[in-house]
Amino acid sequence: MATTQYTVTGMTCGHCVNAVTDEVSSVEGVTDVKVVLEGGSLTVTSDSEIPFDKIAAAVDEAGYTVSTS
Repeated sequence: MATTQYTVTGMTCGHCVNAVTDEVSSVEGVTDVKVVLEGGSLTVTSDSEIPFDKIAAAVDEAGYTVSTS
């Protein structure tokens, strides 16, 4: 199991949190996603390490930007 921390920028409300959660949850291998609006914290738990570009693509699809913490 792998847990990775990221920072998402551009989120302003609960809808934003839900959009990021839904998109990242759909990435193959992801088992849990926790998003905190204040500070933009994104914690991804997965079966194995997920390449950053896959997480970045999912967050981009939701309309936001992600960086490694």
